[in-house]
Amino acid sequence: QVQLVESGGGLVQPGGSLRLSCAASGSIRSISAMGWYRQPPGKEREVVARISFGGSENYADSVKGRFTISRDNARNTVYLQMNSLKHEDTAVYYCYANLRPIYAGSRDYWGRGTQVTVSS
Repeated sequence: QVQLVESGGGLVQPGGSLRLSCAASGSIRSISAMGWYRQPPGKEREVVARISFGGSENYADSVKGRFTISRDNARNTVYLQMNSLKHEDTAVYYCYANLRPIYAGSRDYWGRGTQVTVSS
């Protein structure tokens, strides 16, 4: 069994910061890309940021300069540092990983999501 567990969501005022974490655990052989997606209320899920095993980062235009993605390969963990948060960042944030478990081929795995609410 493989699972991704997010933490760090919550309520924050506009202009504030939050740091999300996501740890992958279980019978993992390897992990390639990891990242974060989000689903605002009433909207489709959208990509926020992705990072390769080697550390190459990609961001949605809406978060460039405010969010930073990083990963710790030794801990199978990906982080999302979110600064200068805006009302429109309110969403459920989902962790993503393309990983290969010991017992099967590579595929995408998702966490259950963590709520981020930006409100005064």
